[in-house]
Parts: sequence; C-alpha cells; structure tokens
Amino acid sequence: MPQIPFIPENAPFNAEQRQWLNGWLAGLFSDASGQAANAMAGLSAAPAKPLTVLYGSQTGTAEGLAKKTGAEAKKRGFAPRLVCMDKFESVDLAKEKNVLVITSTYGDGDPPDNAQEFWNYLKSDTAPPLPQLHFSVLALGDTNYSAFCEFGKKCDERFEQLGAQRVVPRVDCDVDYDAPAKAWTDAVFQALAGSSGAMDGKDPDSESPLRPSSPYSPSSPSSPSDPTYSKKNPFPARLLANRLLNAPGSDKEVRHYEISLAGSGLSYEVGDALGVLPSNCPALVGDLLAALGFDGEEAVKMPEGPETSLRLALSQHYDITRPSGDLLKAAAERGAAGGELAGMLDPARKDDLKKWLWGREVIDVISGLAQKFSAAEFIAMLKKLQPRLYSISSSPKAHPDEVHLTIAAVRYDGQGRPRKGVCSTFLADRCADHTPVPVFVQVSHGFRLPESGDVPVIMCGPGTGIAPFRAFLEEREAVGAKGRNWLLFGDQKRATDFLYREQLEAWLASGHLARLDLAFSRDQAEKIYVQNRMLENAAELWAWLQDGAHFYVCGDASRMAKDVDAALHLIVATAGSMSKEAAAAYIQKLKTDKRYQRDVY
Repeated sequence: MPQIPFIPENAPFNAEQRQWLNGWLAGLFSDASGQAANAMAGLSAAPAKPLTVLYGSQTGTAEGLAKKTGAEAKKRGFAPRLVCMDKFESVDLAKEKNVLVITSTYGDGDPPDNAQEFWNYLKSDTAPPLPQLHFSVLALGDTNYSAFCEFGKKCDERFEQLGAQRVVPRVDCDVDYDAPAKAWTDAVFQALAGSSGAMDGKDPDSESPLRPSSPYSPSSPSSPSDPTYSKKNPFPARLLANRLLNAPGSDKEVRHYEISLAGSGLSYEVGDALGVLPSNCPALVGDLLAALGFDGEEAVKMPEGPETSLRLALSQHYDITRPSGDLLKAAAERGAAGGELAGMLDPARKDDLKKWLWGREVIDVISGLAQKFSAAEFIAMLKKLQPRLYSISSSPKAHPDEVHLTIAAVRYDGQGRPRKGVCSTFLADRCADHTPVPVFVQVSHGFRLPESGDVPVIMCGPGTGIAPFRAFLEEREAVGAKGRNWLLFGDQKRATDFLYREQLEAWLASGHLARLDLAFSRDQAEKIYVQNRMLENAAELWAWLQDGAHFYVCGDASRMAKDVDAALHLIVATAGSMSKEAAAAYIQKLKTDKRYQRDVY
C-alpha cells in the first residue's frame, strides 16, 4: 500500500486545519481498499491527551488567559480541565501527567487570594513527589514592583523540587503580556505533543517554539468583522461629566466621571473594572522631543503595526514616564547622572535605585547625556503605553448605558519639575471638547456581591476605595436586596474629603445603609483609620460574620489592605475566642467560600 502523507504538528496550521488537510491527503492517496476511510477513522478516534490548567487570579487576567489556553488546548487535540487554585483539592497531583500553571502575583510577592491555600499545600511536607508530572508556568506581573512575578517563580521552583519535569521554561510576563503569552502557549503545546519533554532548562531564546509567530490577543475580536470592543479595540466613549468631589481646602483632587457606553455593546457588572487607554501630556511630549533634539517628524515603529511619526508615537503609543530597564542601562553607559546611575543598576542596590527613581521620569534619565540616542534607538527602549484599570463606581441598573469612575488626580513636584499621573490627568484635563475616552470592560470574577440579596455585606473602602461600594449599594437598592449593608469609609478631613456624602447620608437615613462608620485621619491629633473603626466594633463585626456576612476591601494593597487584614484576624481571634492559627484558618475559609474578597492595587 502507498504511504499516506500527513501534515506535521509544527506546520503553520491550527488543529482543525491540520485535521482537514490530513483527511484530504488521506482521500487523495487512498486505494480501493478504503484507506481514506481508515485514515479518517484513525484521526477521529485518536484519544485526547489529558491536561490540567491551574490558575491563580486576583483581577481576572490570569483566569482569562487560562480560559484562552484551555480553548487552544482543545483545538490542538488535548482534553483540558481548568481548575482555579482554590479548588486544588479536586486535583490529585500525584496522578496528573500534564499541568500548566498560570498565575499572577499579589502584593509583595504573595499568591492571589484564591491561590493562598494551594500554595500552603504545595510548599508543605505533605505535598507528594511528582516525578510523573510534566509542567510549565506562565507568571504574570509588573516590573514596576520589586517582587516581579514572584509567586509564579515560587510555583515553578517548588514543582521542580517535587521532581516534576518542566516541559518549557517559565515565562515571566510584564503588563504587556500578549506576545510572551503567545510564545509560551505555542512552545507548551509543541512540547506536550511530543513525548520526551526534552526542552527542560534550555535557553528560551535558542528555541524556535518560544518565538511568537503572531500577536496573542486574549480579549481581542475573533475576526476583523467582529465589532466587539476590548483591550485591543477600545470603544471611543464620550465623557458626560467631570465633577470634583473634594471641597475647597482639601489636599486632594478626587473626581467623579460619568462616561457614556451608548452604542458600544459593552456591558458590565458591579465589581468589574473599566480600562482606560490614555494619551500622554502634550507638554511632556514637547519637552522630551526638545531634550532629545528631535522635531517629532522622525519615522519610528509603533509597538504593533506600521511606522508613524515620533511625536505621535510618544503621544499615543509609548510610556514616556517610567523608564525601562533597557533605557536605564543605556543611559548609564552614556554617563547619565554623572555616572551614579551605573552603580545603582547592581541588583544588590535595587533599594537605592528605587529611591533615586522616585520623582524621576524618562526625561530626567536622558537629559544632559553627552551622547544622544537616535529616534529608533530611543523608541526601542520604551515600554508600550498601557491602559489603566479603575474600579467601576456605578450600577448599570441605576445608570443604563453609563459607567462611573472615582479617580484621584495625581499631581506633584519631583526633581524640580511638575509631575502628572498619565491617565488621571488625561481624564481631568484633556477629555473636554468631545475628546473620546478609549475604554473597555475588565471582568473581575473575584469581586462579586453574594448571589442572594438577603446576605449582609461589610464594605471597607477608604478614599477612592469607596468606588465599587457605591456601585454595590446602588445595585442592591435597584434590585431591592433585603440584606444589611455596612460601610466603613475614611479619608483625611470630614469637611473636605467626605466623598459622596449626600448619597451616603441619604442611604443611612433610609435604612439602606444599616451602618456607616467613618474614619477621618486628620480631624484629631491621633490619626484614626478604617481598621481602628473595625477594632472598636469588633463584637458587632464578628456577629455579622457569624450571620453569614461577606467582607469586602478596596484600596491600597501595600498598607491599608494589610492593616485591615491584620485587624480582621485580630477580631476573629478575640471576638471568636480562637487561637491565632484557628483565626487564620477561619479567614482562609472565608476566602475559599468567596466571603472575603479584595479589590486592591
């Protein structure tokens, strides 16, 4: 019999295309004895290889990537099973053959909330040896944080310690994760389609599977004709309102925005975030061009797509505030900061570098260099301008076709220059006169109201952390939820910083808010914060938890969220008469049951 040719796995076709072509070839080369039918039967009968995708996600990005990876796995002939890390007990790692780990890092190198219990198990002495397991890790993070992708790194190291075999090296993704995630996906499936997992430990730059063949767009339209708006294709929305929330005399500038979604087809739920893609300050762009010695008409490449002018690239496509590692290194080689910068690039001096960078931007790094960069050199060392995510502060039931945001405008002086938050001042200063606001919805599966409106909720949101809780309260009012609502809100001064005061006091008067506890830190000699109000009302808070209440926190991750968490542990231990260990287990159970949720940044 003639041998029937087939399309190899590494050919530039997807799984469906390969199967169709293999079937066509089988038919073309079949003989009268029915080789074509046998070939097609063999294709359809091939067993799918089991694959488990474990994910840990704080904001929903890692979960979205896990779902896309699972869909791609199915197309490539695998039998994927997606498991959130808080459901890890449903997976017997000692019997698994193929596991992919996709996870973000939260706070100072910690696991996401839904991954903490999994990590406690994985790092414990009870975790089993895993010599039969093939694995790979995709870690998500942000290089602006010192513990970049730290939890993903810990998982990767621990799986190796337990004897698991790495099929491709771990990939650490910055906020612009599309291309590296695509490269990792391609490499993983090519490796798993084989039998040896022989790529373990090799340099990713030396292996063609880790070179992305096309942009990976987990949230972009599935085809050019698909009108869906997303991160890759934001909707040009219209700004309806821009209102200052602080009274005269405040040290803050917090603004309330109302944005029209009419005609977008976008929808959201309370707890979701709105992505806003800003443009850079024109004055800063002009100053940067002058410092570089360019007129702005030089042709440069955009992050994706054709060439454009340097001015347009700096205005709309690149981050011109936070210097990248590549720029710092190149500037140091050319004598930036009088040679001082070169010494601070030593990893052992990362704290010194962090202090030096405070209040400095790209323009400060490149000013005064003896040897200038060319336009192409300079643009290649900039990061892509990223959208900013803001907690939505409205209910779609209360405001159809609208989305509201509560944002503090960032303005300060640094190194003798005025500094501006890129997106906060884009909205505050430059979105008048019908300038469109490019937006998309970022779903947040891990920050949701309880399914039953009868369940009580406790919301802790100082400052702009009140945003999602205004949305929660509007939603529960709109649907007639009967569960009690308790809000803990704090800021600097009651007279100037009581955000949404009229609305909150009206809810309190009507009974929609059962409790409103306030903490204005600068209204007395001793500063008082929301965690102090929690501790003052420990018995009542414990009673609400015992009554099934869900506990929510929104705001600063580095300080406030940690202080609130510590207060919650203390309340459970004291009011609940528990040991420290029992209180920690109780709170972990709250997280597992999705009764303790955080939207922190």
